[in-house]
Amino acid sequence: MVSLYISILLSFVGMFNPQQQNSAPELFKGTFVDDYGIKYTINDTLWVQQPRSKYHIIKWNVKDQYIVARNDDKNPGEGGLYTRIDYMQFSNIEPWKWGFCLSVYDAKTDAIAEATAKADRQNPKKGCGGFPFSRMKRTSN
Repeated sequence: MVSLYISILLSFVGMFNPQQQNSAPELFKGTFVDDYGIKYTINDTLWVQQPRSKYHIIKWNVKDQYIVARNDDKNPGEGGLYTRIDYMQFSNIEPWKWGFCLSVYDAKTDAIAEATAKADRQNPKKGCGGFPFSRMKRTSN
């Protein structure tokens, strides 16, 4: 009985943890195209980069603005490994609403991916390992 109570309590506390959630903020759900012309579909549990790459989302850290995901086994490279995707919102650069950086895409574990050095959001033009964040805009379909 005590273990059931603890389990329920931990589940209840986890629902209110602002650093981690199991669902994507609305801004990041849907279909998008980046400034390189690559198409994406993103939902709570899957990030698809056309034409063949899929990332199974394990964690959304909204407070620190990153995602931890497991690379699909069928990806053309790094299948079965782990990725950290750092993201940020943009202001006044329409139509681009947000951008992302693959901080690491070949980590052996999700913990290693999560602990990898964060992208520099103060410098979005070079803050992704010397490269710009990929800018994203929503598409109609």
